[in-house]
Amino acid sequence: MDLELQHRVALVVGGRGYVGAAVADRLRTEGATVVVASRSAGDDDASVTMDTASQASVDAAVATVLERYGRIDVLVVTAAPSAGTLDPAKRSDPAQVLDAIDGKAIGFLRVAAAVLPGQREAGHGRVVVVSGQNAYLSGNITASLRNAAVGVIAKNLADETAGTGVTVNVVNPGTVTDTPTAAVRPGAGGESSPEQIADLVAFLSSPRSVVSGESISIAHRVLGTVTY
Repeated sequence: MDLELQHRVALVVGGRGYVGAAVADRLRTEGATVVVASRSAGDDDASVTMDTASQASVDAAVATVLERYGRIDVLVVTAAPSAGTLDPAKRSDPAQVLDAIDGKAIGFLRVAAAVLPGQREAGHGRVVVVSGQNAYLSGNITASLRNAAVGVIAKNLADETAGTGVTVNVVNPGTVTDTPTAAVRPGAGGESSPEQIADLVAFLSSPRSVVSGESISIAHRVLGTVTY
């Protein structure tokens, strides 16, 4: 299937990370012009420095991409502090919860707020954010809320842009590994590889996809839960 991404401009935030790098590679394979954004990225044609914790940094990076290419057709956000940086002993600590929500959900919102006006004006755009299946699980307030907040923000943005030619969606992996197994344990989501996630993100980034306002679990949604 031709995803019609040839010559599209895609900004991949967190594009040097485990999942983000696979997404960037997949979009390049489809012919997109990919700009990788991260705190450690250089400022050249294929990358831009961005700290999603700072609106000023986000705005400056987006302005740089627009100056270079004139538009951002696709926004993919994979950037977030690793779950390994979260202290399990502080899973209900208000300070950690707030920091985690800011690092993942509000970071996404900052970037989306900077990119969406241009997409709406152009009458076309695709926004995809990678979150996680902890959004469906209790037992760790920090992990649950930072992922659930991403979904709430994305759904609101999708509704705000409905009918404009812009779509907004969430991809929720379970465990991400180079060697995913087909087995799914009760109370857990399915495993997926960065490349499998990238394939789904590429489709949602395509003009051929009209899906919007959805939180899509990849591999398998948490086994044994009912979510409305």
